[in-house]
Amino acid sequence: MERSTISEGSSNHLKQLHDAGVSIWLDTLSRQLVASGDFAQLIRDYSVTGATSNPTIFAKAITGSRLYDDQLRDLAAAGERDTQELFFALALDDVRDAARELRPVYDQSGGRDGFISFECTPDLADDTEATIAQATKLWQRLDQPNGMIKVAGTRAGLPAIEELTRRGINVNGTLLFAIERYEEVIDAYLRGLTARARAGEPLEGIASVASFFLSRIDTKVDAQLPDESPLRGRVALASARVAYQRYLAKFAGPEWEQLLDLGAKPQLPLWASTGTKDPAYSDVLYVAELIGPDVINTMPEQTLHAFADHGEVRRTVDADPARAEQTLADAAAAGVELRSITAELEREGVQSFCDSYHQLLDCIDRKLGVLAAAPTR
Repeated sequence: MERSTISEGSSNHLKQLHDAGVSIWLDTLSRQLVASGDFAQLIRDYSVTGATSNPTIFAKAITGSRLYDDQLRDLAAAGERDTQELFFALALDDVRDAARELRPVYDQSGGRDGFISFECTPDLADDTEATIAQATKLWQRLDQPNGMIKVAGTRAGLPAIEELTRRGINVNGTLLFAIERYEEVIDAYLRGLTARARAGEPLEGIASVASFFLSRIDTKVDAQLPDESPLRGRVALASARVAYQRYLAKFAGPEWEQLLDLGAKPQLPLWASTGTKDPAYSDVLYVAELIGPDVINTMPEQTLHAFADHGEVRRTVDADPARAEQTLADAAAAGVELRSITAELEREGVQSFCDSYHQLLDCIDRKLGVLAAAPTR
């Protein structure tokens, strides 16, 4: 990321967005980003307060840089050949360094912001017990209070989210496309908090987010709509706005107030996949239309730059809840089966991350061969 791409004046747009209640997270992470000081500058000057990672992001970072070569060579020389373990060693160092950069944000926000996420390997998305075991080990190895472990919000992921929360582990429930599944992730978090409270264990310090993916929904839905349909590019936003209303409803009432009194924090909604895929739409569509309190928007670099340049800030996430419900009803009337679309997107998302993960392991294996054949330092 070039520091010059965001001007001093345009950073005001990001500050205004942050002041409107939106936590701005970067949807990328690499050793280059952290080591160069660019990540620290984004935190310091451009209101970035968090970051996320996934297998695709790390595949690009590790395969596209020589910054990992020395560490990889040293690990191999020490006898480590397991490619998954090598990946964890490389990636967790990056996440740990990013967490340290974000620690002042975490402290100043009282533990409500300033997080970096690391994902369980996607091959475990349908295995509850294996997810719990791996997430627990990753949390212990990361050893940062402002870390989060990403767990896919699949059917098998729901009990994992509950149990990990019960253990006091920060969880990012990810790959959410359906409003119903989003509610189930909230319920899993609440059950985990409740079980922990009943056991007399503290709730302070536990944080969670639920990552609702957006642009991919519109890509699928738009393909089923005629070119002139007013629903094009609107269904994902409507879904997010309805989800936000569910968030407000879930974290209210006597039962939640009891948990709140014990130090619990609400599980914040996070808008993911916010880079606009259709060039006919605004390049800041999934940012500008979902602004309001207690939301997180995790942006690709291109979207961050675009909003810094020409984003406009006004409260939009709950401007017209009834209209959002009506949009979904209109889509159903037009023959859009959103439930089947979101189920398909979940499966495709898991498969895509699995593909990236296996490509990453293959790349690490190839790099080991190249490094082994190279002259020693």
